Amino acid sequence: MDFNGPKRIDMSKTVGIIGLGIMGGAIARNLLDRGWQVIGSDIDPTRRTELAQAGVLIAADVAGLTRDAPIIMTSLPSPAAVETVAQEIAAAGQPSRIVIELSTLSLADKLRFEATLGQAGHVALDCPLSGTGAQAKLRDLIVYASGDGSAIASCMGLFADFAKQSADLGRYGNGSRMKFIANHLVAINNVATAEAMLLGRCAGLDPRQVIDLVGPGAGGSRMFQLRAPMMLDGVYEPATMKVSTWKKDMAIIAEFANDVGCITPLFSLTQPVYAEALAMGLGDQDTASVFEVLKRSIVKPSKLDPEDR
Repeated sequence: MDFNGPKRIDMSKTVGIIGLGIMGGAIARNLLDRGWQVIGSDIDPTRRTELAQAGVLIAADVAGLTRDAPIIMTSLPSPAAVETVAQEIAAAGQPSRIVIELSTLSLADKLRFEATLGQAGHVALDCPLSGTGAQAKLRDLIVYASGDGSAIASCMGLFADFAKQSADLGRYGNGSRMKFIANHLVAINNVATAEAMLLGRCAGLDPRQVIDLVGPGAGGSRMFQLRAPMMLDGVYEPATMKVSTWKKDMAIIAEFANDVGCITPLFSLTQPVYAEALAMGLGDQDTASVFEVLKRSIVKPSKLDPEDR
C-alpha cells in the first residue's frame, strides 16, 4: 500500500527507512512489533509489497518519506545509492531531520553524505551496524553511533527497539571506524571457521560434535556459531551476507588500514579466499561458502568424507 499523507502518523514514534532489504526489512519488522509507525521506501517493488503486508507504510517517493518522518534511516547497497538518496532528502525542502546512515561505506562516502545533508539543514549520523541479516531479525545488533551527541541521545530509544546495544562513539565517522575493526575480525573468523571445520572433518571427527564442543569453548566465535552449521549442511542461501557484498566491505577495510598505516597480515591472507569464492560463482551465496573454496583447493579428495567427493 502506498502512503500519501500524514493523516495516520504519530510523529512522536515515527521513523522512515529507505532501503528495505535484508537489514532494513528486518529492522522495520522489529520496530513495527515495538509500536513504531514505519514509513518505508525501496526501488524493488517486491520488497515494497512484502513490507507493506507486514504493516510498513510505503511512501510514494523519498520526498514524501522525508516530509512525514522526523527521523530517517538509510540502509543501502552502494555509495551511489546513498549519495542519490542524500540528494533526494536534501532536495525535499523539509525542516531539519535526523538522518541515520546504517550502511558500511568508506569514510569519504560517509563525509559526502554528511555534507550533502548538512547543506540542507539536516543532521546526519554515521551509525553502521555490527551483525548479520539473521542477527537483525533477532534484534542481535550493535549500533556504532557517531556524530551530533544530542541527536544520538534522542535516537537511543529507537536503537533499543531494533538492537541489543548501542554506543555514542563521538565525532562523526567513528562509527565507521569501529565497524571496520569489527568487520576485519569477521573476515578472519569466517575463514578460520571454514578451516577449522575442514580440519575436523579431515581428522575424522563428527562435524556436529565439532560445532557443539568447539563453538562454546575458548576457540569459538560468533562467526563460528553462526556459520559453522551452514558449512556442515553446505547450504548458503538465503544469504545473511552475500560474498559479492562482503568483497566491497573488505576493500573498504583494506583502504582504511592503509590510510591509518596499520598492517593486517591475517586479514590480507583471507582476501584471496573471498576472491576465489566469487570466481567460483558464489557471489550471491552467504560468506560461509568460503568453506567450498578451502574444500576444493586445499584438501586432497582422498582426505574428504565420501559424501564430499
